Amino acid sequence: MRDTEHPRGSAAELRRTGLRVTAARLAILDTVRAGDHLDVDAVTSRVRERLGHVSFQAVYEALHAFTAAGLVRRIEPAGSPARFECRVGDNHHHLVCRECGHVTDVDCTAGEAPCLEPADDAGFLVDEADVTFWGFCPDCRRGTEGGSTHD
Repeated sequence: MRDTEHPRGSAAELRRTGLRVTAARLAILDTVRAGDHLDVDAVTSRVRERLGHVSFQAVYEALHAFTAAGLVRRIEPAGSPARFECRVGDNHHHLVCRECGHVTDVDCTAGEAPCLEPADDAGFLVDEADVTFWGFCPDCRRGTEGGSTHD
């Protein structure tokens, strides 16, 4: 597959960060980009639909490498498996539905990171605040039957 077939030049991005380019890694990165805060199971399932067999461990290791390289961001809402997104390098937070677990981005209105200052920094140099807002998404608020429409 040519690099031009991948959003934002995925192969070039992998190379730029020193990561080996493979069909599985390209599919994993593209899946995270096309998804909405997917967990490892969802990424693995979608990559398997696209490529055939890929191991859970390969997906997990690729996501770990992508996170370390700054290509994806890992978030861990309480009570939920780790989720991955490609919105990196900005100051945004998350809304999480208490009912269905849907996660969505919300821009920070306070500005640059860390956007919040602790009452006592205990000597830390604070460079980031990770804010999670909890509530009920529109579907769950309406009491939609048959489950959520979210991934």
